[in-house]
Amino acid sequence: MTQFRAERLQGLMQAELSDIIRGSLKDPRVGFTSITAVEVSRDLRHVKAFVSVMGDQVEQDETLATLNGAADFIRTEIGRRIRLKHTPEIIFRLDKSIEHGSHINALLRQLEQETQRGSEDA
Repeated sequence: MTQFRAERLQGLMQAELSDIIRGSLKDPRVGFTSITAVEVSRDLRHVKAFVSVMGDQVEQDETLATLNGAADFIRTEIGRRIRLKHTPEIIFRLDKSIEHGSHINALLRQLEQETQRGSEDA
């Protein structure tokens, strides 16, 4: 599979997964989520979908468990929307990059405030 085709499929898969979760998956346990990235295996049989979930750890865990529990339904929907020889298995993983980025920004703001206080004292 060419790199271009893989990237195109990942983008299409990301958009369709987002649409299915927002529109077709009617489960109150799924909180506010967004698909942040999708990785497709070389043989197109497996997909890792990285999900960002707004909420505390309990809500994140519950949403992730619900999505993985609904993976067969979501896979069927993907099969209807994207024409592939084999519809891939989907595994949802929690994406902590946004949380990590927020933590780094908070540390940088704290460092900047300490630096400003230090220069005011001098």
